[in-house]
Amino acid sequence: MKRLLVPLSALLLLTGAAPDSHLTERQRALHALDRLAFGPRPGEVDRVMAEGVGVWIDRQLQPERIDDSAVEARVRTFETLRMTNAELMREFYQPVVQARRERKHDQAASDPEAIRELRQNSRRVLGELVAQRIVRAEFSERQLNEVMVDFWMNHFNVFAGKGIDRFLLTSYERDTIRPHIWGRFEDLLLATAKSPAMLFYLDNARSVADRGRRDPRVQRRLAIRRPEMANKGGINENYAREIMELHTLGVDGGYTQTDVTELARVFTGWSIDRATGEFRFRPALHDEGSKSVLGIHFPAGGGMDEGLRIIHVLAHHPATAHHIALQLCQRLVSDDPPAALVDRVARKFLDTGGDLRETVKAVIGSPEFWDPAADHAKVKTPFEYVISALRAVQATVDDPLPIARALRQIGEPLYGAQPPTGYSDKADAWINTGALINRLNFALALAANRLPGVHTDVAALGSDVDRLAMAMTGGDLTEATRATIRSRMPADDAGENARLPMIAGLILGSPEFQRR
Repeated sequence: MKRLLVPLSALLLLTGAAPDSHLTERQRALHALDRLAFGPRPGEVDRVMAEGVGVWIDRQLQPERIDDSAVEARVRTFETLRMTNAELMREFYQPVVQARRERKHDQAASDPEAIRELRQNSRRVLGELVAQRIVRAEFSERQLNEVMVDFWMNHFNVFAGKGIDRFLLTSYERDTIRPHIWGRFEDLLLATAKSPAMLFYLDNARSVADRGRRDPRVQRRLAIRRPEMANKGGINENYAREIMELHTLGVDGGYTQTDVTELARVFTGWSIDRATGEFRFRPALHDEGSKSVLGIHFPAGGGMDEGLRIIHVLAHHPATAHHIALQLCQRLVSDDPPAALVDRVARKFLDTGGDLRETVKAVIGSPEFWDPAADHAKVKTPFEYVISALRAVQATVDDPLPIARALRQIGEPLYGAQPPTGYSDKADAWINTGALINRLNFALALAANRLPGVHTDVAALGSDVDRLAMAMTGGDLTEATRATIRSRMPADDAGENARLPMIAGLILGSPEFQRR
């Protein structure tokens, strides 16, 4: 039976969340823009109020219906974003490897300048990937979509600094994460499991069954055709552990070390095609023996179907529902969300078969999301802070790379989280004196147009503290903060060129702007 999809604007009225929240309409609009977007642009709070907060949220929950052609046209200028894994490897990786081999065997055969140029070309791939992420986050009309991309890229983290992953991440974000974040969780989980970027990052591409556990017929053929692979052996448990601990069940999800080992055997043979850089299942390297994971028996000879079966089990497991619900509530509501909210969202996840759109809607439509206690309860991550600052001053970004450098300095280089956990969404990871100073320095440089390739005109936004605060934050500054900013303003004889950028920078560095 077809499910009835209730618009969130109606849901808010049915649940009474909006009237009972005690937030004013302006506060509700600002809260929505802070949590479901990367902060408001000048005038956007008023536009959302005029449209209706619930109507705006309904549109954001259907990003495929929002015209984003201007951003797409901008992103199309980054040529590497359209390239396949095979094209990226062939153009940017293999020449570097070949040049290094030549230099190793015959120093005179390789020009050091050429080596440096090839290395720069390889950095271009990651640079364009970072640039498109910044452009989309700042300018996209599909703001909630970009917030969720950020969420899932951290949930299914892949570190760009590990070997060939800097070349595989383009396809990972474009083909694995972005197309699946509003569908079924099982489809997203399967896409990440088959992703070459994930297979390389967590070492599953080199996890192979011991020779005694392979199909003897296949092993004999392999010994003739690929003797170097026939002699390989050794299971790697990294992916098996992380798919349960981080991607699905959670650290307290009820699995054992034996489950990890058995699951690693299930995923043997899930590998990468060296010619195309795409997923390839290698039957010759798969463990053909019987297995047992989470009490589920897998008869011998199951092949790749074993992995598909366990992914289905993990995707629909109650522990997975709780784990995903908790993380979504932490991202959208508070670092320590109410247990009752997490339980309700987990039930929605299970009742809808892991429908991610409906699960996110359950968070946004909850009374807890609109509770005044949740307003400004979250500290912005460096990425959220930088993008919200760009949006607040309506910056034009001709070159996103200075923004990328600022993110590194503040502490969150994109695609730069080395552990599988990705970047934290909780305040304690980001609040320290050094980090706050770096944020303020960035804010002052941004407002004063000291970032190459980035421009803003704060004078067009207002002529004093109150007008600038209203334009940049929707009016979200306390009187104490306004007084502090006034006390630090340059003298009037310093001129508008010095005074207004200083005010704007201090607004961006204010305690209120650090939170969402």
